[in-house]
Amino acid sequence: MPATHQPPPWATEIKALTFDVFGTCVAWREKIVSALASTTESKLSSASSSASTSSDTPPSEQVLSRARSLTREDWARFAQEWRRAYGGWTRSFVPDETPWRDIDTFHHESLIDLLAKWQLDGLFTPFEVEKLSLTWHDLPPWPDTIRGLQLLGSRYRTAALSNANQAILKDLNNQKGVDGSSPLGFQRLLSCDMYQAYKPSPKVYQGAVRDLGLQPGEVAMVAAHLGDLEAAKKKGMRAIYVAKPGELEFDADVDKIKKARDWVDLWVEEGEGGMVEAARRLGINVDIDVGDVAGVLG
Repeated sequence: MPATHQPPPWATEIKALTFDVFGTCVAWREKIVSALASTTESKLSSASSSASTSSDTPPSEQVLSRARSLTREDWARFAQEWRRAYGGWTRSFVPDETPWRDIDTFHHESLIDLLAKWQLDGLFTPFEVEKLSLTWHDLPPWPDTIRGLQLLGSRYRTAALSNANQAILKDLNNQKGVDGSSPLGFQRLLSCDMYQAYKPSPKVYQGAVRDLGLQPGEVAMVAAHLGDLEAAKKKGMRAIYVAKPGELEFDADVDKIKKARDWVDLWVEEGEGGMVEAARRLGINVDIDVGDVAGVLG
């Protein structure tokens, strides 16, 4: 495949790219499932040991029995429900009406609710629940993310635009690849707590464009979620879809996906190279050594 590609005409108008983070830039499933499963394994091991010195009330035998019955596949379903609860809450959030909660708070409170729903109330100590809820600060980047951001950042301003709060974004922005390579290195971190609204609220996209000092047509939203892109597109931004495993929305609506191909400005299918391929299609030479292009956080 050639290192460069003829860019679409609109690419010359773009000055900045905003990126969804959860699922688009970082992979959450394996990390969250592993954290849940390993913490449970440790809990069951300590519960069966007479050497346990914890001052916390131990889980009941009923809860321990329930935990022993869960497989990794069960924890994968649990993680998906946790993620789905987040998506449902952010989509239903009404700015200036719904009481504000940042995502750290929501992750913590929704985990408590979900443990009760799964009849696992009391399995973990409050400290363990809090630690599990903070796993979202420690998600690994997809293999294409760091290189893709470096390439894209060599031509455009790059900004995270996420429902995550600033504390999460700052931690994720420092995440390095599995080879210990450069961190994500977004040049700006735009979190929804800055706008007291959550994507897909128009307030978020309008606020991001305003804070970047640009016009909507000068900014492209990059995401693995068509709903995010659809909302950005409605506010005049360009839409770049970069597919990631398990992140496709509208998967039960084939017609809606087909129609999305008509309004998405650039579509990178799964397996085509992710953000590196997006950079190539935007006319960036993907063979160049761009080094660390991270700017000052803002």
